[in-house]
Amino acid sequence: MGAIRLIAALTLREVSRRRLVLAAFGLGAAFLLLFGLGMALVHRELTRFGPPDPRAREEAVGFLMLAALYVANFLIIMAAVIGTADAIAGEIASGVIQAVAARPVARSQILLGKFLGHALWLLLYALGLGGGIMGLTALITGWIPSGWARGLALLALEALVPLSLSFWGGTWLSSLANGALGLGLYGVAFVGGWMEQVGSLIGQPVVMDLGILASLLMPAEAIWRRTAYELQSPLARLAGFNPFTAATIPSDRMLLYAVLYIVFFLALAVYQFERRDL
Repeated sequence: MGAIRLIAALTLREVSRRRLVLAAFGLGAAFLLLFGLGMALVHRELTRFGPPDPRAREEAVGFLMLAALYVANFLIIMAAVIGTADAIAGEIASGVIQAVAARPVARSQILLGKFLGHALWLLLYALGLGGGIMGLTALITGWIPSGWARGLALLALEALVPLSLSFWGGTWLSSLANGALGLGLYGVAFVGGWMEQVGSLIGQPVVMDLGILASLLMPAEAIWRRTAYELQSPLARLAGFNPFTAATIPSDRMLLYAVLYIVFFLALAVYQFERRDL
């Protein structure tokens, strides 16, 4: 366990110097600044000229917050896929991993330590973006969704899904191919999520089933739809489907599947990394 913690700490130190990761955090901070400014202006106008019912103003604020989280969801996925595509593949290609693997440390410890290090910065990024959006909303408007804690937990879970897939791909693909695999599977799952929504609206169970099958390839999109549901107000749920929510809500079984998905691909990555000729 000590070796895993040491490698995780070294991974975090290495990540902190990477321009790509620094750019992701910088863009995230800029996005939060822009969102805070926009929310302040919108709230001022709602207070002065908006509907007199405070619940109606809260619905408008909630919609704007969900729209921002929808963008944050994409930023988290992109950071997880692009920022970790070379976590294993890049070090294998450069030969750096050979120097580490030659030491009396099990390959499984090397991979798990690197996974932990990347998971920590991704969780910080996901919780920083999600918590920043909700925190700014609460600070500016005085309103926060009742499911904020569940929403943040789901955003954290979502970040680990592409990370586990990236580590598995890195044990047998190049960095470029690994990134393409992650983005491609997310694209398929994204389209599948919309197929599921449309199939539900038009009453076509076959289309819904195809969408669900596509979502199983990478359940990150399904986790986002559950996140949006947890953060919606009861009135917004009754209003039905809109671009930032969902007509069908992923169940707890899908969340359990996402956890098993992470464990499975991480275990598969360890298995393949231990048997790969470096």
